[in-house]
Amino acid sequence: MKLLQMADRVRYSRMTTAERRETFLLEGMFAPGAIDLAYVDLDRTVIGSAVPTGAPLKLETQPELRAEYFCERRELGVFNAGGAGSVEVDGVTFELDKLDCLYAGRGSKSISFSSKSADNPAYFYLLSYQAHSSYPTAMVKFADLEGLKLGAVETCNKRTIYKAIWKGGLQSCQLVMGFTLLDLGSNWNTMPPHTHMRRSEVYFYFDIDPAHRVVHLMGPPDETSHLIVADKQTIVSPGWSIHAGVGTTNYGFCWGMGGENQAYDDMDPVAMKELK
Repeated sequence: MKLLQMADRVRYSRMTTAERRETFLLEGMFAPGAIDLAYVDLDRTVIGSAVPTGAPLKLETQPELRAEYFCERRELGVFNAGGAGSVEVDGVTFELDKLDCLYAGRGSKSISFSSKSADNPAYFYLLSYQAHSSYPTAMVKFADLEGLKLGAVETCNKRTIYKAIWKGGLQSCQLVMGFTLLDLGSNWNTMPPHTHMRRSEVYFYFDIDPAHRVVHLMGPPDETSHLIVADKQTIVSPGWSIHAGVGTTNYGFCWGMGGENQAYDDMDPVAMKELK
């Protein structure tokens, strides 16, 4: 399991592009036939991927967790960005098509992932935080999610936000998770930006054509920098950093948060004129 140690805003200001990418960007995950995991010291986040192409892939505990099984003290969010697949949690099978989400609560002992077809495998994105209480394992289908439409064609940010794991949806201890789909012709996300010191956030970018990229903006509002992001790469965003981006085409991203609270709108807006 890869270890990511976050930089504070003082160290951030001195980092090279290569150092920023090594610290805040996860690339090289989603290997066919494997589970990849990364542990972030910020909020004890675990980020992962599972791409089953043959036999089911079982989510095992890791030495870094000092746990008998993965969800002994954790909860887990699963988002499918690929073909049809299934997740089995303690003997119960959940069928996930693309854009479906699953929540596995603390105490879930056995979790495994399968694809319906090896030629069109599921691409399961995993996000986990520590949990001090247990909630039932459950899933939500994309068709059952109510989208929130934001932005406009004039500002190139027309998009739909889908909340999956939150106080008004799948219940959890501290994990909040959903995804955003940008309309064709709209490239900007989360602009004007915001910060929220109470929670860290993780951005998983998907459905980016191989020939295209997203320019992800990060850093304190008065000292921004950027990371160039490709398909199925993930950004870890500390509470002091903005998180916004613009693509060379439209795309989707799965966002997830953990920390002090579960209030989706707990954020500190940043006016455009404050950005530097």
